[in-house]
Amino acid sequence: MDAWILITFAAATFQTLRFVLQKRLSAKELSAAGATFSRFIYSFPFALAITLAYQQLRGFDWPELSPMFWVHGAVGGVAQILATLCVVMLLGRRNFAVGITFKKTEVILAVIVGLIVLGDVITLPALGAVLIGMAGVLLLSKQAKGAAWDNAAVALGLGSGLLFAISGVTYRGATLAVLSDDPFLRSSVALAMVTLFQTVVMAAWLQIKDPGQITKVVKAWNRAGLIGIMSLFGSLSWFTAFTLQPAGLVKAVGQVELILSIMAGHLIFGERLSRRELVGIATIGLSVVVLVLVS
Repeated sequence: MDAWILITFAAATFQTLRFVLQKRLSAKELSAAGATFSRFIYSFPFALAITLAYQQLRGFDWPELSPMFWVHGAVGGVAQILATLCVVMLLGRRNFAVGITFKKTEVILAVIVGLIVLGDVITLPALGAVLIGMAGVLLLSKQAKGAAWDNAAVALGLGSGLLFAISGVTYRGATLAVLSDDPFLRSSVALAMVTLFQTVVMAAWLQIKDPGQITKVVKAWNRAGLIGIMSLFGSLSWFTAFTLQPAGLVKAVGQVELILSIMAGHLIFGERLSRRELVGIATIGLSVVVLVLVS
C-alpha cells in the first residue's frame, strides 16, 4: 500500500478524534469559536517545534517561500477557520456521524468547484457519482420527524464541505510553494506558518467579538490542549499527503472518516442513527468510492 494512503488514514483518524473532543468541549465549556480557536493556539507551538527539530536532525536550512505561498496559505487558513466553525456549530444541531457526513461532501463539492472555477472536464461516470452524493445529502438534510427541511443544518454542512474543499486545494498549493525537495519539510513548514496565521487571526477576532473565550480556552488548557495535539498530527498528515498526491484524491481516500465517525458516535456518544440517515451515509460513501474508481 502506498505511503500516502497510510498517511491519509492517519489523518482521518486524528481528525475524528479532534471532532470528538471539540464536540465535548463546545457542548460544556466553550463556544463554537472558542473550540475552533483551541485547535490553532495549542497546535502552533508543537508544529513549529517539530519543524525546527526536523531541520536540525536533517541539517536543512529554513526553505524559501515563494510569493504564492502566502496567497495559498492565507486563503486556505481563512477557509479552514470558517469550515471548522461550521462543523462545530453543526455538531450542536445534529448527531456526530451525520454532522461529519455533511462535512465530507467536500469531495463532491471539490469536483463541482473544479468544473466551475478551473473548467475541469469530468466524465459521465464521475458526474453520476456527484449526483449520487447529492442524493445522500438530501436524505441527511431532513429532520428526523417529518419532511421539513433543516435549512440551517444544510447550510452549515454544505458550507463546511465547500470551505474544506477550498482549503484542501490551497493547502496543496502552499506546500508546493515551499522550495524544498523534502516532502515532510515542505508540509511541516507550511503547517507551522499557516497555523501561526490562523492563531493570530482568530485571537484578534475573539478579542473584538468575545474576549472572554480566550480566557476560557486558556483555563481549559488540559482539555483544549488535546484538541490542539490531535489537530497537529491530523493536519501534519493531511499536509504531507497533499505534497504527494492531488488534494481531491487525498480527500476521497479520507472518506474512511465516515466509518470512524459512525463508530465514535455509537461508542462514545451512544447515538443511534435512523434508517434514513444510515442510507444517506451509505449513499454518500458510495458516491465517493465511485469517484475514486473513475478518476
